[in-house]
Amino acid sequence: MLDWEEKRRLIEIANLYYIEDSTQEQIAKKVGVSRSLISKLLQKARDFGMVEVYIKDEEFRTVQLEYQLEKKYNLKDVVVVSTSGLTSEMIKKAVGQAGSHYLSKNLKDVKRIGISWGSTLLELVKEYPFEKREEIQVIPLVGGLGTKHVEMHSNQLAYELSKKLNGTCSYLYAPAIVKTKELRDHLVKMKDISSVLEEGKNVDVALLSVGSPYTDSTMRVLGYLEENDLQQLRQLGVVGDIASRFFDREGNVVNHPLNDKVIGLSLDQLKQIKKVIAVVEGSHKIESLSAALKGEYIDVLIIDDQTASVLIKE
Repeated sequence: MLDWEEKRRLIEIANLYYIEDSTQEQIAKKVGVSRSLISKLLQKARDFGMVEVYIKDEEFRTVQLEYQLEKKYNLKDVVVVSTSGLTSEMIKKAVGQAGSHYLSKNLKDVKRIGISWGSTLLELVKEYPFEKREEIQVIPLVGGLGTKHVEMHSNQLAYELSKKLNGTCSYLYAPAIVKTKELRDHLVKMKDISSVLEEGKNVDVALLSVGSPYTDSTMRVLGYLEENDLQQLRQLGVVGDIASRFFDREGNVVNHPLNDKVIGLSLDQLKQIKKVIAVVEGSHKIESLSAALKGEYIDVLIIDDQTASVLIKE
């Protein structure tokens, strides 16, 4: 049985090696021990189940946060990721690792996975292990064409995740948001698009994140939101978005002209999916995440401990 000090030491070394990508030699110099001892300690961390796909820190605080969030929001499951000693960039990677581990361990009877877009989901896909799951199909839940930051578009994420699974994927050949409602109405009637949207409604698991249109927004980065759009959204009380769909402080859908130009599943359709896994990082998303939970769009939450702590106090 490990005592508290030894456990913290093993977690520290595992973080340096698996999260910060430090070499064993660099870690040895940093903590003042031999390289061979670092190798033995890393093996010990694996032997005690601290390291799987991500670093597993079972300290009481994170477990308590998981329990509190499950009860407060009636969630099926919660994973809270310890961020002790991590930079903001490393936190996003750690949350992505936790999301990939959770997904990998919960694919029994899953045939179809739906995926939205965003930088946190990109980290999940990057960290997902290579597996033999030929029976699984990955489906984008929102349009994913464009020229900016294509690595975080839904089509690209669906393709990359299907490669990791050794499965197959569909493509939604349309942008997330088009210029007019008329164009949107025309496109969603096309067979290649309507069939993928129909597949999206029937996935077993959906992977998504929660965004704030105003801070660190993927939609702004990709050029879908302009300043006049943001002003209108504020006036309408919008606090967040999921898969390019906007909602207010209580999680209710907000009627804005942009909603009529989105090619993807609606929030009501997302709510009908058997299991929706949200992978969220960053306390700037507190208001958005709190509203999404009130709207009951999420079944499983993967989150960093800093954001979880603030969310409990909401």
